[in-house]
Amino acid sequence: MRPLPIALLLSTLITLAGCATALAPPATLEAPETQYDAIIVDADKGTSLSIAALADALTEADVIVVGEYHGHHGAHLLQSRLQAELHRQNPDLALTMEQFDLDRRRELDRYLAGETGEAELIEDANAWDNYRASYRPLIELAKARTIPVIAANAPSQVVRCVGRQGPDYLDTLPEDVRAQLPANPFTDIPGYREKFVTALTGGHGIGEEGLNERMQNTYKAQLLRDNTMAVEILRARERYPGHQILHLTGTFHSEERLGTVALLKQRAPELDVVVLTPIFWPQGQSQPDLEDQRSKGDFLYFLQPLPKEYRDAERGRAAMTARFSRPNLPGCD
Repeated sequence: MRPLPIALLLSTLITLAGCATALAPPATLEAPETQYDAIIVDADKGTSLSIAALADALTEADVIVVGEYHGHHGAHLLQSRLQAELHRQNPDLALTMEQFDLDRRRELDRYLAGETGEAELIEDANAWDNYRASYRPLIELAKARTIPVIAANAPSQVVRCVGRQGPDYLDTLPEDVRAQLPANPFTDIPGYREKFVTALTGGHGIGEEGLNERMQNTYKAQLLRDNTMAVEILRARERYPGHQILHLTGTFHSEERLGTVALLKQRAPELDVVVLTPIFWPQGQSQPDLEDQRSKGDFLYFLQPLPKEYRDAERGRAAMTARFSRPNLPGCD
């Protein structure tokens, strides 16, 4: 399952009289005009930034995590422009990506070394369907500037089978495959399960009966992804000492500093990890409510909402069922 399109808590200064000190009102923001536009905002100050100013603000960060709405042109353009700007100010940059699985690392490395063509990369590395439109610019810049690229996600087949059979599936893996995964692949973090279940159930929460076995397994598969990405980021820092890490992931893995970000900080609390979170510009409003959004990331970037995929609910359900059934995938035996 690829994650679908869904912290620094806003601290409040309390006066001796017990009254909260209000933050300075944010500057007026311009709404994104096209699907390619991203309005970048400092979550603490409420002020907008250019890509160059953002990169300058990130100079001291050890790890920069950019959440994305998969397939949104504005998110991917921002990622590409930020990668170029970060490399311009510090050539010691490495790129870690959710969008490639770690068991396809050799195929990715071969492409970066010029040994294979793009179609071969897409086929051999099982690249995502939107590779050409979304990630090609990042990989091509990395190839041209010799920026290391690390396939950071857990193998999709393993994730899928954990979701079907549960955590014990890892015990059936060959030793060399299991060795690629984290030692503690299902480490959990406070608040994440509730957020995950709420997203999965459309806001209905866990309920008194708790998680059924299938949902428990689905959550374990999610944790496997997050723990794997956190460990791969740390391995990248070991392999490329002194490099700043730019990590790309679906926003659910990083929003509110949960998921991969929380697990990364749990393993390496000394790291300076900065989170960029995408938010859809609220339709029908001239300005977004920043007070509501500040906890989602250190920096926010506002995008035009994506078009609605289906207005016919029955067609939408049928399409979703077909999308996730995928009968031709190998089994888990």
